Amino acid sequence: MPSGFQQIQEEEEEEAAPRGGALTPTLLLSVFAATLGSFQFGYNIGVINAPQKVLEAEYNVTWARRWGSAPPPATIAALWAASVAAFSVGGMGSALGGGALAERLGRKGALLATNGLAVVGGALMGGAKLGPTYTLIIIGRFVVGVYSGLASALVPMYVGEIAPTRLRGALGALHQLGIVCGILVAQVLGLDWLLGSAGAWPALLGAGLLPAALQLLLLPLCPESPRFLLARGQGERARNCLARLAGAEQVGAELQRQWAELRGHAQRVGLGALLRCPRYRQPLLVTLALQLAQQLSGINAIFYYSTGIFEGAGLSRPIYGTIGTGVVNVAATALAVPLMERAGRRRLQLLGLLGMLGCAGTLTLGMNVPPPVGPPISLGSVLLFVVFFALGPGPIPWFVGAELFPPGPRPPALALAALVNWAGNFAVALAFPALQRAMGSFVFLLFGGFLGGFSLFTFFRVPETRGRTFENGGTPLDPSPHPMGDPPKNCTELQSLAGGGEEEEQ
Repeated sequence: MPSGFQQIQEEEEEEAAPRGGALTPTLLLSVFAATLGSFQFGYNIGVINAPQKVLEAEYNVTWARRWGSAPPPATIAALWAASVAAFSVGGMGSALGGGALAERLGRKGALLATNGLAVVGGALMGGAKLGPTYTLIIIGRFVVGVYSGLASALVPMYVGEIAPTRLRGALGALHQLGIVCGILVAQVLGLDWLLGSAGAWPALLGAGLLPAALQLLLLPLCPESPRFLLARGQGERARNCLARLAGAEQVGAELQRQWAELRGHAQRVGLGALLRCPRYRQPLLVTLALQLAQQLSGINAIFYYSTGIFEGAGLSRPIYGTIGTGVVNVAATALAVPLMERAGRRRLQLLGLLGMLGCAGTLTLGMNVPPPVGPPISLGSVLLFVVFFALGPGPIPWFVGAELFPPGPRPPALALAALVNWAGNFAVALAFPALQRAMGSFVFLLFGGFLGGFSLFTFFRVPETRGRTFENGGTPLDPSPHPMGDPPKNCTELQSLAGGGEEEEQ
């Protein structure tokens, strides 16, 4: 391990005694209320897949009723593609706005305001039978996509700021757990004998209203981020919120730590300043690379191939195999929650990437070996690929950015990270069909190349952020107290990653 990483690890071992951080009822309520947004994000990812045939038939009927003749197959295909893509387009369009909204309305206030979009989008889709079905579904998908893009930046930001240091990783991983739980619930409800039928699909698409309504009820009961309030000079409100989150006996010490964290970093940093400042260049590179590693890992390709793999393994109803994969994903993500504070972020990220790399190789082998040997290898590779993804590359990118950046540049950094995540997802969805046609099952070797590259990047450039604070006025990558100035002469290898002795561009 590089010497800089060893020094950080030794410092963490010396500071092994936890510094406050109990799971109070208010903290649990606040995290649960926030991650309802993650659940809605996941639910709207998964809800559109199961009822595809039913909705295409509905589109056909709606078109014929409106225009007097049945539409050509290409028109139905285009309407369906728009229904699927509208969600990603909305997410990409709004992700970058999450940081500005968090600065204007506060972390909790922004979550509360954006939840109205989830209500509007769910109502449009749930009531699609009342109007032109495909029009209302496409608009509804776009609106919930806008909501999900904002939530993908706001939820990790809020949870990361209210979580005590020793629980920050575990609570931060709940964002990804909420997403995969939402996907699984959508898959189960989408079964044709539940809500995936011709008569029940409006309830399936509109069911996202339930977590949205619950979040609207719970968020007003939760405190605002104390760090946000301190940065705005609202010390008394911050003290009251801390008392609710950490308990009255912890307020003094925790308030002092947060004041120390803010020293030199409370000033707002816009996106332009974030991109220009050399001191934030390396933390931003690490944050964005982790997001790209998640999307270019091949996890979406795995889910795309899963139906064919389960058919090859002899399952008469591959949808149940897909649901089984979702169960494995949820279970492994739940396992990652306590591991975040035991094993650390960097170790789990490396384990996940290298494990997925191995599975990409065995999956390619299994898909090119005839039965009866090939299908079991493919099936095992798919399940293990999902496990390794859930242990590290799935949850970690969502909250490490909040640990690498102090409060000033944190909102634009997390908003940019969310945008990169959405753009990576969209690019893979756009390019994968062509890659699949050109390479067949060997496409997983391409993803294996990405996984190998990101593994090397993680080993050499990603620091361990477990237990790190900003109490010295700097970032975990750069502990100098002046974010716009030069790093100290005696900085360690890890510290020097923040940008060398460059001057800030004016």
